[in-house]
Amino acid sequence: MPRFDSPRLLADIGGTFARFTLETGPGEFTQMASLRCADHVDFHAAVRAYLESLDWPEGGPQQIAHAAIAIANPVEGDRVRMTNYHWQFSIDEMRQRLGLDTLVVVNDFTALAMALPRLAEADVRQVGGGQARRPSVIGLLGAGTGLGVSGLIPAGEGWIALGTEGGHVNFGPRDEREMDILKFAWKTLDHVSYERLISGPGLELIYRALADRNGLKDVAALQAPAITQRALEHGDALCSETLEVFCGLLGTAAANLAVTLGSLGGIYIGGGIVPRLGEYFDRSPFRARFEDKGRFHDYVAAIPTFVITAEHATFKGASAILENQLRHLQASPGSAILGQIRRARNELSPAELRVADLVLARPRSVLNDPIAEIARAAGVSQPTVIRFCRSLGCEGLSDFKLRLASGLTGTVPVTHTQVNTNDSMLELGAKVLGNTASAILQVRSHLNRDTIDRAIDLLLAAQRIEFFALGHYGVVAQDAQFKFLRFGMPCGAYTDPRLQLLAADVLRAGDVAVVISSGGRLPELLAVVEKAQERGAKVVAITASQSPLAKRADLALIVDHVEDIATHLPMVSRILHLLVIDILAVGVAMRRSPDSIAALTGGPEDDDGKGRAGAAAPGVSTASPLARLTSHSR
Repeated sequence: MPRFDSPRLLADIGGTFARFTLETGPGEFTQMASLRCADHVDFHAAVRAYLESLDWPEGGPQQIAHAAIAIANPVEGDRVRMTNYHWQFSIDEMRQRLGLDTLVVVNDFTALAMALPRLAEADVRQVGGGQARRPSVIGLLGAGTGLGVSGLIPAGEGWIALGTEGGHVNFGPRDEREMDILKFAWKTLDHVSYERLISGPGLELIYRALADRNGLKDVAALQAPAITQRALEHGDALCSETLEVFCGLLGTAAANLAVTLGSLGGIYIGGGIVPRLGEYFDRSPFRARFEDKGRFHDYVAAIPTFVITAEHATFKGASAILENQLRHLQASPGSAILGQIRRARNELSPAELRVADLVLARPRSVLNDPIAEIARAAGVSQPTVIRFCRSLGCEGLSDFKLRLASGLTGTVPVTHTQVNTNDSMLELGAKVLGNTASAILQVRSHLNRDTIDRAIDLLLAAQRIEFFALGHYGVVAQDAQFKFLRFGMPCGAYTDPRLQLLAADVLRAGDVAVVISSGGRLPELLAVVEKAQERGAKVVAITASQSPLAKRADLALIVDHVEDIATHLPMVSRILHLLVIDILAVGVAMRRSPDSIAALTGGPEDDDGKGRAGAAAPGVSTASPLARLTSHSR
């Protein structure tokens, strides 16, 4: 069995315990450890404690380049905040603090779901009847500190894992006893979800509710492990009833998941509680309640249910997700740049080696710093920095930074999070900013260098530039006009359909029409394209891929981002179009004469009447990565 270039760190983080292991080869897990979360101030401290406890073979500690973390929490964007514990961290900051090339963080039940195709028959135990259909949707749920819910959808030769928070759906009582439990829970909880009852804390809540229902005033306050132990080993009546109710509720939740997903491939039960119940669970009300679905009894009775008995199932799933991530990154020519630097160390000159060490130690800093700062930090000349970049097959520092950025952003999930009416102002702000950042990263990953170069060449050679946009995107055209007028370049902006056709009708050869449209389907703008090309002008489109506008333009800069303009004004897509205008403006500025750059950076006066000395390209902060990348990379 092949081994990895270096061990991979895997972790399974719950609300009570943090479990760690090293994977030294596919499916080879060593040096497992389980640490109490309460013993460590934060996630980083727990990881460091595990790493410091490792017993390395002769030769000392090995470099760990890649890690995958399965965590009992929804993972949306870069910021992770645990639901059932106080730990929180930034994925990318944590990657840097731990010195990793890759850090993948996923929901723990998403990881467990991805493990299901890797489990053998000996890793599960079937409870009740039914026969799995293959390939079909598979459902997964399990109780521990909370109630995890996930599923797998077949997709070609692989699977798509669902990242859900299905444990938080409303609890629905089945009989009078469960109604009394719900009423007891309502005394302290505004919202009673299935997770409130089907979990470790849920066992304790059921125990207290049944004691109250049975009129037992002086029962001992027991925690979930003690309740389970007393029920299984001592036949304690209250504890036995508690466990019976727990298993019945789990049966109902599993049946709900089965009919919701259409899980004809089976329902799998994981988590920290059920696998420890052994044969008791097989005799419990679970399967009877699972099949108790009224008119859908025959439907669910045909679906098998399995208890996951494999000890390291979550690690297997996290390993699969990490492997897929690394395979995806390796498929991109620029994603493995840090690994390429490590492999090339023996072939570099001593001076180039100092640059390599700086990049490996501080990749984010190198990404943002100008060439002079990189050379100073490495203790080399600026030409040495360029030679280092070219030794890796890059055209120069700009190309190297683009490849480095591609590799680093591979560790940041690109997601969109729905804004809900019950979000706090802090949550709303975080979601809006996170969605915008994710969209920007997506557009950056799709930028085509040759297309941008050709667009800048057209603009530089243009006798006149006209910007066309309609509706909410008119401000983008006006912003573009302002930027290019500051260069002293003849240009205009047209946002009214009648004026647009008149303006297009006076274009001529040597002019450039820049047409801005999110969807690229508006007939008014398509008419402008047709008229401009009839007059001999070139058309540059900033629009969606495969749109009529993209196909008819002489050159298309692609911005794919869909927003429902029927419910709100487009926000993110306008920012993306403005950024493309910024890229073109900065590119034009860099290729013009020093006098033009002086005009660009001099800028108008501020409100206090003082000029802004040393301003960056229009619309670009001097502190932004875009300003540094474009202003200092050549």
